Amino acid sequence: MKVKTPRRDPHRSATTDSLRSEELQAFKATFFKALANALRIRILELLVREPRTVQELQAALGVDQPVVSQQLAVLRAHRIVVGTKTGASVRYAVRDSLIGDLLDVARRIFNNHLVGTQDLLRTLTREQRGR
Repeated sequence: MKVKTPRRDPHRSATTDSLRSEELQAFKATFFKALANALRIRILELLVREPRTVQELQAALGVDQPVVSQQLAVLRAHRIVVGTKTGASVRYAVRDSLIGDLLDVARRIFNNHLVGTQDLLRTLTREQRGR
């Protein structure tokens, strides 16, 4: 059986592929910068469960309304959350449900790191006792 190998598009150059790769890396860097704030992560963890208003987020987080609004503005600017006007209020939700998966993976990475740190601490403690 003959295996078909994909043909390279003759109109695409290595430079084009490199530019696309650079654009993707730049997008990832900007995306992760938008997430690089503990309060924004907390907001996303709440919004992954259900859409909420600024007031609901404020109450759940225990922070002032301007702080919540400022962080939502960053997330909106990076197209991570979207606001939908309902009557007099706006309900915010994550734009892509995969954000929840990303947060879960980050939590698992943290747990793995924590387990490794705990193992190292136990080893150091045993070494201290052995002296």
